[in-house]
Amino acid sequence: MGLDKTMTQEKTIDFGFKTVPESEKAGHVREVFDSVASKYDLMNDAMSMGIHRVWKNMAMAKINPQPGEIIVDVAGGTGDLARRFITRAEKVRMRRGGEPAKAFVSDINAEMLLAGIDPRKDAGMDMTRVCGDAQCLPFPDNFADVITISFGIRNVTDRDAALRDFRRVLKPGGRFYCLEFTTPPTEWLRKFYDMYSFAVIPPMGGVLTGDRDSYQYLVESIRKFPKQEKFAGMLKSAGFGRINYQDYSGGICALHWGWKV
Repeated sequence: MGLDKTMTQEKTIDFGFKTVPESEKAGHVREVFDSVASKYDLMNDAMSMGIHRVWKNMAMAKINPQPGEIIVDVAGGTGDLARRFITRAEKVRMRRGGEPAKAFVSDINAEMLLAGIDPRKDAGMDMTRVCGDAQCLPFPDNFADVITISFGIRNVTDRDAALRDFRRVLKPGGRFYCLEFTTPPTEWLRKFYDMYSFAVIPPMGGVLTGDRDSYQYLVESIRKFPKQEKFAGMLKSAGFGRINYQDYSGGICALHWGWKV
């Protein structure tokens, strides 16, 4: 007696506008970031029209790092968000005293972690790089004061599992922040950004890095990511409280946050 096809068929998931078996998405994403690792900041410049650095600074002002806090920056690759956290916490420490902040940069892609090593930028910072899966972080329960992920959650296969694990790793009262490209609520801005994204970014990626296909996937992955209210609902389902979000640049990007309460 043969098995029912519906019982044996593997679940599928989006990979850009394509559909792939769930078990294969992580490998496809790894190939993309292996390809663009050395040009990651250039990639974000192309995808954000150069303002991703402003968004990260705005997010860090909201995060409000404090002396002695531990941050885990998931999909942290180049370490730029972790460095911002330590730098801001140090400015507070110089005024108020306390222990230096610590950062753990976690990324499933070793090439991204290697590309992010910069002895000059890392000098004097307590920053550790760890190869780890966002869906099962290599940290104990109640470990971090803050968990962040910037422009990485849309590449995670099981986002619900990742959000639950983020909450597990946070200390009681800890806070989670997610910075991600989203869907602008205004129709004219959506049309403009769609035109820019599909007509400009993949060809630009091809010229700058020789890899048009990876940029095509990254553009498509933004369109498949849940809209702001839906993603806020995912945070609630994962057990977070005090959930909210703020649109940046008319909703091209959004910062979501929630607390472990």
